[in-house]
Amino acid sequence: MLNQSILVGRIVKEPEVRETDNGTKVTNLTLAVQRSYKNVEGEYDTDFISCVLWKGIAETTAEYCKKGDLIGVRGRLQSKQIGYTEEAKISTVEVVAERITFLSSKKQD
Repeated sequence: MLNQSILVGRIVKEPEVRETDNGTKVTNLTLAVQRSYKNVEGEYDTDFISCVLWKGIAETTAEYCKKGDLIGVRGRLQSKQIGYTEEAKISTVEVVAERITFLSSKKQD
């Protein structure tokens, strides 16, 4: 079996490190990934993909990256269910990052 994803995109908002109850560092990112083909209007659509980073990867990315930076993410897809009640659960998919590559910073204004 193989579960591996490789993404290149821009960070949507500033990365922030949090700690779980047991002290493990975690960062959640949303990555804006432009599609490689144009839609019927002749424009490129963008997908917004949720990524979760753990431990050292979380800390390093939050320290060196900011909103708008271009990064590469290699990881695996993970599905989970979120919701407040048993009847109102939503299934979602996220990428669990195993490696981050810093590609470029957004230019300063």
